[in-house]
Amino acid sequence: MTAAPVFREATREDVPAVVDLLSDDVLGRTREGAGLDTYLAAFDAMQAEGHNHLIVAEQEGRVIACYQMITMSGLSLSASRRAEIEGVRVASDLRGQGLGALLVADAEARARAAGCTLIQLTSNATRTDALRFYEGLGFTGSHIGFKKPI
Repeated sequence: MTAAPVFREATREDVPAVVDLLSDDVLGRTREGAGLDTYLAAFDAMQAEGHNHLIVAEQEGRVIACYQMITMSGLSLSASRRAEIEGVRVASDLRGQGLGALLVADAEARARAAGCTLIQLTSNATRTDALRFYEGLGFTGSHIGFKKPI
């Protein structure tokens, strides 16, 4: 019998496993090529920011999924506090088994605990399975996102 996954804040030691998850993806294969030192420096910067969290799901000693959550205050929507989730990944050999839904539920619980009234994310438009997945969890494609390298 397989133990249930444990969701926890990532440690610096988890960074290589998270990078592997980010790379184990049709888009990630081409865009996750920085050296480990670059990812470790980014993790250290995230830790210093305070409202920027990397969460991992661990099962039987293996990091099997992850997401990043940034919480922020704002004036729009009646001064709503919101959470942005990013980099949601599940190990390729475990996809389609409900782990993604558990991951998003964990993010929602953490967002509520941080006083957020809204959770938002973006997903690459080419990820049709991911778009369907998020819609199935109650997210709506209410906005068009834009990105610009600088």
